[in-house]
Amino acid sequence: MLAAQVRSGLVETTHEGVVAVADADGSLIAWSGDVDRPFFMRSSAKPFQGFVSQDSGAGLTPMELAQVCASHRGFPVHIALVRAILERGGLDESALDCPPDWPWGTAARDLVVAEGIKTPRSIWHNCSGKHAGFLRACVAQGWPTDSYLDPDHPLQKRIVEFVSDLGEFDPDPVGVDGCGAPVLRTTARAMARLFARLGSDARFDEVFTAMHRYPALIASNGEGDTEIAIATHSVAKGGAQGCLGIALDSGVGVAVKSWDGLGSVADVAGVATLQLLGELSPAASKSLRPVGSPPVRGGGTSVGITESKLDLTFA
Repeated sequence: MLAAQVRSGLVETTHEGVVAVADADGSLIAWSGDVDRPFFMRSSAKPFQGFVSQDSGAGLTPMELAQVCASHRGFPVHIALVRAILERGGLDESALDCPPDWPWGTAARDLVVAEGIKTPRSIWHNCSGKHAGFLRACVAQGWPTDSYLDPDHPLQKRIVEFVSDLGEFDPDPVGVDGCGAPVLRTTARAMARLFARLGSDARFDEVFTAMHRYPALIASNGEGDTEIAIATHSVAKGGAQGCLGIALDSGVGVAVKSWDGLGSVADVAGVATLQLLGELSPAASKSLRPVGSPPVRGGGTSVGITESKLDLTFA
């Protein structure tokens, strides 16, 4: 059990999932649940996709690299960075093949609605940074830009091969993510190994530094992965359907998957895991309280709380 929603102390709803913790060698050091049950990483894969784009010659600045690894909420700073990534590659937003969307963040969406805009745009999609990074890599390598989302495209094949080697798990067969990009299959064991190496392998220093330095670009202030990176010496990346990966600079990697697909439950379990690992100072625990034990709302007021029921087994 990852978490329980308690309403007014009368009704308890439980949420199941899996947690895996790996060390820098990739060995499992703690776990809860079925760590070998496969699922799709969704956007939790972005740090590794972003690394491959940069390693393929994208030439991204630190802020641009953070945006490529992000699921942004569509605020003006996010959109400006995506435009800059495209423009420095000689491209514009018409090159993006992610579907048209509205800004994901409520306040960001209110801004564009207030301007009287009535049509969604691809650049507002929360994955547009990742797509812009893909395109920059394609330009650098002379690869086709019109088919950059094809699983047989050289960039996508390079990503699958890299993630397979790093996580010691074959992410094939790939699916199709909500943004249209190939989505990578994983397990909690393999995903924890990936994030352990994100925090320990020198090849990832640039990605780790960018994500940790600019956590509000990764999602937005108040979001679980952003707040974890602010409060700890780590980077964190959430993904759709209740995925969360955390890379600590100590070389420990955490993977969380909520089987009911709730990101808030994954956040609660992620914070609880860090607490059980002894990675949270008193100040960090206090800072992460809104993420680690969020209120249950009803009728516009708090009527309960979501709390961790996580019990880790240590190797």
